[in-house]
Parts: sequence; structure tokens; C-alpha cells
Amino acid sequence: MANIYVTRKIPEGGLNMLREKYGEFEMNPDDRVLSKEELLEKVKGRDAVLCLLTDPIDREVLEAAGPQCKIFSNYAVGYNNVDVQSAGELGIMVSNTPGVLTDATADHAAALLFAAARRIVESDIYARAGKFKGWGPLHFLGQDITGKTLGIVGAGRIGGAFARKMARGFDMKILYTNRGRNEELEQEIGAELVELPKLLAESDFVSVHCPMMDETHHLIGEKEFGMMKPSCVFINTARGPIVDEAALASALKNGKIFAAGLDVYEEEPKIHPDLLGLDNVVLAPHTASATFWTRTRMAEMAAQNLIDALEGRMPEYCVNKEFLKSR
Repeated sequence: MANIYVTRKIPEGGLNMLREKYGEFEMNPDDRVLSKEELLEKVKGRDAVLCLLTDPIDREVLEAAGPQCKIFSNYAVGYNNVDVQSAGELGIMVSNTPGVLTDATADHAAALLFAAARRIVESDIYARAGKFKGWGPLHFLGQDITGKTLGIVGAGRIGGAFARKMARGFDMKILYTNRGRNEELEQEIGAELVELPKLLAESDFVSVHCPMMDETHHLIGEKEFGMMKPSCVFINTARGPIVDEAALASALKNGKIFAAGLDVYEEEPKIHPDLLGLDNVVLAPHTASATFWTRTRMAEMAAQNLIDALEGRMPEYCVNKEFLKSR
């Protein structure tokens, strides 16, 4: 029997796979993130750990698991919470769950775009408060969407999917920045690869989809918000630290941009206090992949990655192959 630990309850589809294969395993019984001290204690002596993006898996945690540990299977597409290089040096595989949440996250970005541009949350609160006394020509004026220019910062799976949905569904012109040219996106919807300053200056909407790395930390800050149109709507469903949250709050407060829709934050679950008091920002609690189907498939993929590692196979979605050293 394998000694497995699951750091937080995930959908039953993945848990049932582990039960059918290995019988019993230990899982955090509480619906909360473990403290660092709890995490260090719980991973000791494990053959495999199924962790979440909210778990900081640094070298200390990896070493605490012990030399017999085969894998930390991350229940997320992003894996910036895991020290993948240290894991490889210790002979521990790290895996993720890519692809399956592409459409759900792209759809969520669209929902935030519409909600922020058309002031949906703000007007909902107004109506619920009993303030709606009839139609008015100046009530809750927002931004047009159809035919406008959308700037995609990071045209990978999710950014590309979002661009296609908005170009085909709402006739939007697409500008994008990326580490490399996305020729398929250009051929399919006429997307144009540009430098970031041009994208920021010409886009009516800017949506962030790049991965969190050292070079993308605070990629969008005070300078970048200053380049945007005052009518611009800013969306982030990628990772919080890509954006300087204080600079975003200032831009929204001072009218440098029109509105924003956020699903991720610099210091989750904390949200910058200046954002909390603003009407022109829609704040979602990191729910971009929160559909029944998507979260279940993520659980199944994470479980399969873990099973593959324990069975002596390289998981399909191992992300640290280049760092792995043979035991």
C-alpha cells in the first residue's frame, strides 16, 4: 500500500481513482489551507503527495517528504508554488493539470470583461438596494465591446482561446504579446504580434494570460497603466503578482483606466484594501476553473499523474523532467 497524502479535499473523481488503486490514504479533513508547520509534518515519509496551488512546496517541504517520495502532483495548471528545480535535484517528480481548464478560464475572463465593461456588479448592488426608480439616460454607462480592440498579454492555451472566442463572437481586433509568435492565432483570427507598449496604448481591453515567472513579476505596473486608454478595461485571470496591485488600485481610483476584473491577487487570499472600496473593479475569489466538469477532470489528471509516478512511469504532465536526477 502506498503512503499518500492529499493536502485538501478535491472532487471525488480523483479521490476514487486513488481509493480503487491503493485503498486508504490520508487527506486533510478540513476545507482550508494547511499552515507551513502542518504541511511539513504531514508530508513526512510519504511516497506521494497530491498538493494544491495554495500549498508552498519549497525545498524544506520537499526534503521533509523524504528520499522515498516519488512525486508532488499539483492540482493546478500553474506550478509557481513548487520549487521544481529542487524537486528534480531531490529526484522528486512534479506534475500539473494543463489543458483541461483552458475553456473554463477563457470563459471566466470573458465574464469578467463583460461584468466590468458593463458595470454589472455595480448596477446589481444598486438594484438590490432599492435605488432603481426607473430608466435613465445616464444610468451606469459602460464600454462597448463588439468591434473593439482586445490586447492579450500571453497568447498560450488560455490567452489564445480567449482571443478566439472574442474575435469570432464579438468581432474584436486582437493584439497580442508572447514569448514566441503564435502563427495559428494569426492565421485563424488575424491576431497581430506587437510589443507591450503598443498593445497597452491601442487596446480597449487588456487581458493577462502569461505565466508567473521572475521576468513577469509586476509586468503591469504604474508605468504600464499610464500607457492605457482612460476607457480601458483590465482583466487578470493569470497570477496576481504579475500585476502591481497598488498601482492598479491607484489607476482605477484616479481614472487612468475605466474598470478592471480580477480573479487573482498578489497575496492571496488577501486583496489590496484600496481595491475593496472601489466600485469599478469586479473581484472574483480565484474561481476561473470552477466548473463541475473542469474541477473533476483536474482531480482525475492529478490522480493519474500520481499513480503513474508510483507505478514507475513518467507522468504525462511532469513539468520538471529537465531537473530530474536519477536516484
